[in-house]
Amino acid sequence: MSTKTAPAPRQRRKEARPQELLDAALELFVEKGFAATRSEEVAARAGVAKGTLYLYYPSKEDLLRAVVRENLSALIAEGASIAGNFEGSTQELLVLLMQTWWQRVGNTAASGIFKIIITEMGNFPDFARFYLQEVIEPGHELFAGVIQRGIDSGELRRVDLDHIVHILIFPMLMMCLHKHSLGVCTDNSHLTDPMAFIESHVDVVVHGLLARSGEAPAAKPAGRRKAGPACPAK
Repeated sequence: MSTKTAPAPRQRRKEARPQELLDAALELFVEKGFAATRSEEVAARAGVAKGTLYLYYPSKEDLLRAVVRENLSALIAEGASIAGNFEGSTQELLVLLMQTWWQRVGNTAASGIFKIIITEMGNFPDFARFYLQEVIEPGHELFAGVIQRGIDSGELRRVDLDHIVHILIFPMLMMCLHKHSLGVCTDNSHLTDPMAFIESHVDVVVHGLLARSGEAPAAKPAGRRKAGPACPAK
């Protein structure tokens, strides 16, 4: 019989603080904007002193980096693991990855991250480069790998991987942006269910990529073009 005792309430509270700070930061960054949010506001919403906040996250950009890693970077890594072990069709894999993404990001407070990225990150070049390396490049690599998997198996014809990855991802980002812009003040009842939209979107894209009987395969595209710098150094 174990004699291990549960952590005291104070210890449990201390262990929960980093997550509470991240949750408070995400809420405020989406509500007020990244530039307009002050560190002491984050601390107050999380119920801690400003000095406590700095123990965990020395700057506001450190907070935003942690929010991105918590909500986006970890999910991309998980998606890569799913893709590496998946045995179904390419279409089934794309639907699984994109629906999982919506459930964990699009349908949560984390969807507001894209509003912050689109509207403010041009003024924060260091963070923009971080986002490029942590989210855009790994996400692009994941989806390009899935499309290449379909090409290699003969399911799909040879295409420009960069273009197809953007075609797949951009509508997902637009759904998030709508949610945090017009969706805040308009009736959304006319919008398609996001999960059903994802199935239709993948179906349309994949059927446009299907290998065609009697068509000679196009030359294999050159290696994926490396994304340019997120913005010029200042």
